[in-house]
Amino acid sequence: MSTYVYGITAGSHTALPEGMGGVGDPPRPVRILREGELAAIVSDAPEGLRPKRKDLLAHQNVLSEAGGGGSVLPMRFGSVAQDDAAVTGVLAERAEHYRERLGALDGKVEYNVKASHDEQGVLHRVMSENAELRSLAEANRKADGGTYEDRLRLGEMVAGAVQQREAEDAAELQRALEAAATAVSVGPDSTGWLANVSYLVDRQSAEVFLAAVEQFRKSHPHIELRVNGPLPPYSFVEPGPAQHAEAAEAAH
Repeated sequence: MSTYVYGITAGSHTALPEGMGGVGDPPRPVRILREGELAAIVSDAPEGLRPKRKDLLAHQNVLSEAGGGGSVLPMRFGSVAQDDAAVTGVLAERAEHYRERLGALDGKVEYNVKASHDEQGVLHRVMSENAELRSLAEANRKADGGTYEDRLRLGEMVAGAVQQREAEDAAELQRALEAAATAVSVGPDSTGWLANVSYLVDRQSAEVFLAAVEQFRKSHPHIELRVNGPLPPYSFVEPGPAQHAEAAEAAH
Protein backbone atom coordinates (compact mmCIF):
# COMPACT_ATOMS: atom_id res chain seq x y z
CA MET A 1 0.00 0.00 0.00
CA SER A 2 1.25 3.50 -0.79
CA THR A 3 2.36 5.77 2.04
CA TYR A 4 1.14 9.31 2.71
CA VAL A 5 3.85 11.60 4.10
CA TYR A 6 2.96 14.54 6.39
CA GLY A 7 6.40 15.66 7.42
CA ILE A 8 9.95 14.84 8.47
CA THR A 9 11.44 15.32 11.91
CA ALA A 10 14.33 14.20 14.07
CA GLY A 11 14.32 10.58 15.18
CA SER A 12 14.20 11.77 18.77
CA HIS A 13 10.93 13.66 18.18
CA THR A 14 8.27 13.28 20.86
CA ALA A 15 5.65 10.66 20.02
CA LEU A 16 2.32 11.82 18.61
CA PRO A 17 -0.95 11.42 20.54
CA GLU A 18 -2.04 7.79 20.61
CA GLY A 19 -4.71 6.93 18.05
CA MET A 20 -4.26 10.13 16.07
CA GLY A 21 -5.99 10.07 12.69
CA GLY A 22 -4.88 11.68 9.44
CA VAL A 23 -6.32 11.93 5.95
CA GLY A 24 -8.96 9.58 4.56
CA ASP A 25 -12.48 8.49 5.43
CA PRO A 26 -12.24 6.92 7.91
CA PRO A 27 -9.06 8.75 8.98
CA ARG A 28 -5.96 6.60 8.52
CA PRO A 29 -3.93 6.07 11.73
CA VAL A 30 -0.83 8.24 11.84
CA ARG A 31 2.47 6.52 12.59
CA ILE A 32 6.19 7.29 12.61
CA LEU A 33 8.83 5.67 10.41
CA ARG A 34 12.36 5.98 11.83
CA GLU A 35 15.56 5.84 9.82
CA GLY A 36 18.84 6.70 11.53
CA GLU A 37 18.61 10.18 13.06
CA LEU A 38 15.46 11.04 11.13
CA ALA A 39 11.79 10.08 11.20
CA ALA A 40 8.85 10.52 8.82
CA ILE A 41 5.31 11.13 10.02
CA VAL A 42 3.08 9.02 7.77
CA SER A 43 -0.12 7.05 7.37
CA ASP A 44 -1.47 4.69 4.76
CA ALA A 45 -2.56 6.68 1.70
CA PRO A 46 -6.28 6.47 0.91
CA GLU A 47 -7.25 5.77 -2.69
CA GLY A 48 -8.55 8.64 -4.79
CA LEU A 49 -7.41 11.32 -2.36
CA ARG A 50 -8.60 14.80 -3.34
CA PRO A 51 -7.95 18.19 -1.69
CA LYS A 52 -11.23 18.30 0.18
CA ARG A 53 -11.55 20.59 3.17
CA LYS A 54 -11.76 17.68 5.65
CA ASP A 55 -8.50 16.14 4.44
CA LEU A 56 -6.71 19.47 4.09
CA LEU A 57 -7.57 20.20 7.73
CA ALA A 58 -6.48 16.71 8.78
CA HIS A 59 -3.10 17.21 7.09
CA GLN A 60 -2.67 20.56 8.82
CA ASN A 61 -3.73 19.15 12.19
CA VAL A 62 -1.12 16.40 12.05
CA LEU A 63 1.58 18.98 11.32
CA SER A 64 0.35 21.23 14.12
CA GLU A 65 0.41 18.39 16.65
CA ALA A 66 3.84 17.27 15.46
CA GLY A 67 5.17 20.83 15.60
CA GLY A 68 4.41 20.97 19.30
CA GLY A 69 7.04 18.30 19.91
CA GLY A 70 9.88 19.82 17.90
CA SER A 71 10.96 21.06 14.49
CA VAL A 72 9.11 19.48 11.55
CA LEU A 73 9.72 19.74 7.82
CA PRO A 74 6.17 19.92 6.42
CA MET A 75 5.25 18.14 3.21
CA ARG A 76 2.61 19.59 0.93
CA PHE A 77 -0.84 18.00 0.87
CA GLY A 78 -0.92 14.93 -1.37
CA SER A 79 2.69 13.78 -0.87
CA VAL A 80 2.49 10.04 -1.49
CA ALA A 81 5.34 7.53 -1.79
CA GLN A 82 5.16 4.00 -3.18
CA ASP A 83 5.49 2.37 0.25
CA ASP A 84 7.21 2.69 3.65
CA ALA A 85 10.49 1.37 2.24
CA ALA A 86 10.56 4.14 -0.36
CA VAL A 87 10.19 6.73 2.38
CA THR A 88 12.90 5.33 4.67
CA GLY A 89 15.14 4.86 1.63
CA VAL A 90 14.92 8.55 0.80
CA LEU A 91 15.46 9.50 4.45
CA ALA A 92 18.70 7.50 4.40
CA GLU A 93 19.82 8.83 1.04
CA ARG A 94 19.00 12.47 1.81
CA ALA A 95 19.82 12.42 5.52
CA GLU A 96 22.32 15.29 5.35
CA HIS A 97 19.89 17.50 3.42
CA TYR A 98 17.02 16.89 5.84
CA ARG A 99 19.18 17.41 8.92
CA GLU A 100 20.35 20.73 7.48
CA ARG A 101 16.78 21.76 6.70
CA LEU A 102 15.56 20.82 10.18
CA GLY A 103 18.18 23.09 11.67
CA ALA A 104 17.57 25.93 9.23
CA LEU A 105 13.79 25.88 9.63
CA ASP A 106 13.63 25.41 13.38
CA GLY A 107 11.48 28.22 14.82
CA LYS A 108 10.63 29.56 11.36
CA VAL A 109 7.28 30.12 9.65
CA GLU A 110 6.29 31.03 6.11
CA TYR A 111 4.31 34.03 4.90
CA ASN A 112 3.07 34.04 1.33
CA VAL A 113 2.55 37.47 -0.20
CA LYS A 114 0.64 37.98 -3.42
CA ALA A 115 0.41 41.41 -5.04
CA SER A 116 -1.84 42.84 -7.73
CA HIS A 117 -2.51 46.30 -9.10
CA ASP A 118 -5.55 48.37 -8.31
CA GLU A 119 -6.61 49.14 -11.87
CA GLN A 120 -7.52 52.78 -11.36
CA GLY A 121 -4.62 53.35 -8.99
CA VAL A 122 -1.96 52.05 -11.38
CA LEU A 123 -3.45 53.98 -14.31
CA HIS A 124 -3.21 57.16 -12.28
CA ARG A 125 0.37 56.25 -11.33
CA VAL A 126 1.61 55.61 -14.88
CA MET A 127 -0.12 58.71 -16.24
CA SER A 128 1.44 60.89 -13.54
CA GLU A 129 4.89 59.47 -14.29
CA ASN A 130 4.77 59.75 -18.12
CA ALA A 131 4.50 63.18 -19.76
CA GLU A 132 4.13 61.65 -23.23
CA LEU A 133 1.11 59.63 -22.11
CA ARG A 134 -0.50 62.68 -20.55
CA SER A 135 0.11 64.74 -23.69
CA LEU A 136 -1.37 62.11 -26.00
CA ALA A 137 -4.39 61.58 -23.74
CA GLU A 138 -5.02 65.34 -23.63
CA ALA A 139 -4.70 65.61 -27.42
CA ASN A 140 -7.22 62.81 -27.87
CA ARG A 141 -9.59 64.46 -25.42
CA LYS A 142 -9.46 67.76 -27.29
CA ALA A 143 -10.07 65.92 -30.56
CA ASP A 144 -13.25 64.29 -29.21
CA GLY A 145 -11.42 61.03 -28.52
CA GLY A 146 -9.03 61.20 -31.46
CA THR A 147 -8.79 58.87 -34.43
CA TYR A 148 -8.90 55.09 -34.14
CA GLU A 149 -5.12 55.02 -34.67
CA ASP A 150 -4.60 57.62 -31.92
CA ARG A 151 -6.74 55.66 -29.47
CA LEU A 152 -4.96 52.43 -30.39
CA ARG A 153 -1.54 54.05 -29.88
CA LEU A 154 -2.59 55.45 -26.51
CA GLY A 155 -3.94 52.06 -25.40
CA GLU A 156 -0.75 50.28 -26.42
CA MET A 157 1.41 52.84 -24.64
CA VAL A 158 -0.65 52.61 -21.46
CA ALA A 159 -0.52 48.79 -21.54
CA GLY A 160 3.25 48.90 -21.98
CA ALA A 161 3.67 51.36 -19.11
CA VAL A 162 1.50 49.23 -16.81
CA GLN A 163 3.48 46.10 -17.71
CA GLN A 164 6.74 47.88 -16.95
CA ARG A 165 5.30 49.15 -13.67
CA GLU A 166 4.30 45.57 -12.75
CA ALA A 167 7.89 44.36 -13.10
CA GLU A 168 9.25 47.34 -11.16
CA ASP A 169 6.69 46.99 -8.38
CA ALA A 170 7.31 43.24 -8.04
CA ALA A 171 11.06 43.83 -7.65
CA GLU A 172 10.50 46.69 -5.20
CA LEU A 173 8.12 44.59 -3.09
CA GLN A 174 10.59 41.73 -2.85
CA ARG A 175 13.42 44.08 -1.85
CA ALA A 176 11.26 45.80 0.77
CA LEU A 177 10.24 42.57 2.51
CA GLU A 178 13.30 40.35 2.17
CA ALA A 179 15.17 42.47 4.72
CA ALA A 180 12.70 41.25 7.38
CA ALA A 181 12.99 37.59 6.30
CA THR A 182 15.70 34.93 6.45
CA ALA A 183 14.96 33.42 3.02
CA VAL A 184 12.80 34.05 -0.03
CA SER A 185 11.09 31.65 -2.43
CA VAL A 186 9.52 33.06 -5.59
CA GLY A 187 6.37 31.15 -6.53
CA PRO A 188 5.16 30.29 -10.02
CA ASP A 189 3.70 33.05 -12.17
CA SER A 190 -0.08 33.10 -12.09
CA THR A 191 -2.67 35.17 -13.89
CA GLY A 192 -3.78 38.22 -11.96
CA TRP A 193 -0.73 38.55 -9.69
CA LEU A 194 2.29 40.74 -10.33
CA ALA A 195 4.13 38.96 -7.50
CA ASN A 196 3.76 35.65 -5.68
CA VAL A 197 6.53 35.31 -3.11
CA SER A 198 6.98 33.27 0.06
CA TYR A 199 9.15 34.55 2.91
CA LEU A 200 10.78 32.50 5.65
CA VAL A 201 10.41 34.43 8.90
CA ASP A 202 11.60 33.82 12.43
CA ARG A 203 8.48 33.15 14.46
CA GLN A 204 9.69 35.47 17.22
CA SER A 205 10.12 38.43 14.85
CA ALA A 206 7.00 37.94 12.72
CA GLU A 207 5.68 41.33 13.87
CA VAL A 208 8.65 43.04 12.23
CA PHE A 209 7.85 41.34 8.92
CA LEU A 210 4.15 42.21 9.13
CA ALA A 211 5.05 45.81 9.94
CA ALA A 212 7.17 45.92 6.77
CA VAL A 213 4.17 44.64 4.80
CA GLU A 214 1.95 47.38 6.20
CA GLN A 215 4.57 50.05 5.51
CA PHE A 216 4.78 48.94 1.88
CA ARG A 217 0.98 48.86 1.63
CA LYS A 218 0.73 52.46 2.86
CA SER A 219 3.50 53.75 0.59
CA HIS A 220 2.15 51.99 -2.51
CA PRO A 221 -1.63 52.56 -2.53
CA HIS A 222 -1.89 51.38 -6.15
CA ILE A 223 -0.82 47.87 -5.06
CA GLU A 224 -3.15 45.40 -3.36
CA LEU A 225 -1.47 42.84 -1.09
CA ARG A 226 -2.79 39.51 0.13
CA VAL A 227 -0.83 37.95 2.98
CA ASN A 228 -1.31 34.34 4.06
CA GLY A 229 0.41 33.11 7.20
CA PRO A 230 1.91 32.09 9.44
CA LEU A 231 2.20 28.77 7.59
CA PRO A 232 4.46 25.76 7.95
CA PRO A 233 7.50 26.51 5.75
CA TYR A 234 6.38 24.37 2.81
CA SER A 235 8.28 26.40 0.20
CA PHE A 236 11.64 25.85 1.89
CA VAL A 237 11.66 22.04 2.30
CA GLU A 238 11.59 20.50 -1.16
CA PRO A 239 12.23 17.99 -2.39
CA GLY A 240 10.24 15.76 -0.08
CA PRO A 241 10.49 11.95 0.12
CA ALA A 242 7.58 11.39 -2.25
CA GLN A 243 8.89 13.74 -4.94
CA HIS A 244 12.47 12.50 -4.58
CA ALA A 245 11.38 8.87 -4.80
CA GLU A 246 9.36 9.61 -7.93
CA ALA A 247 12.31 11.38 -9.55
CA ALA A 248 14.66 8.53 -8.71
CA GLU A 249 12.23 5.96 -10.11
CA ALA A 250 11.80 7.96 -13.31
CA ALA A 251 15.57 8.11 -13.77
CA HIS A 252 15.94 4.32 -13.81
